[in-house]
Amino acid sequence: MTTFNPQVPASAGAQGANIVGVGMGDGPGPDVMAASTLDGNKVMSSDGEHVGKISDIMLDVRGGRIAYAVLSTGGFLGMGDTLHAIPWSALTLDTDDRCFVLDASADRIKNAPGFDKDNWPLMADTQWGTAVHEYYNRPPYWSATRGAVEERDVDSDL
Repeated sequence: MTTFNPQVPASAGAQGANIVGVGMGDGPGPDVMAASTLDGNKVMSSDGEHVGKISDIMLDVRGGRIAYAVLSTGGFLGMGDTLHAIPWSALTLDTDDRCFVLDASADRIKNAPGFDKDNWPLMADTQWGTAVHEYYNRPPYWSATRGAVEERDVDSDL
């Protein structure tokens, strides 16, 4: 069992996922990767338990950011899976073990609010999104860049 020991402080990836390890492949990655490359990657809890896999990466199309990773837990061959929206900033890509590590214990993840493939929440709803981010002790992704966007807008008026 591998215990998560981040080499980069959580605050360093306030807007995005942290990256640890020395694993560098040919071509793109690990800093810039195709979202489809990450689908199916296993996810480990902070206490070293395999808790599921990434089934989707959700984009904030208007904001140009990654909104959430969708974690699929349980089930068999896609049947009976529970899905969980995970703030992107709560994940660390471990290039050595080729997985994501979620900054939460296995029990916390198992008790997280979830949904099924036929009943997705309205992910653009900021009240729902705020609750998800609070559950994982992360600031909402849309607030992390608000200052930079507002600052850029003011500068463009000059």
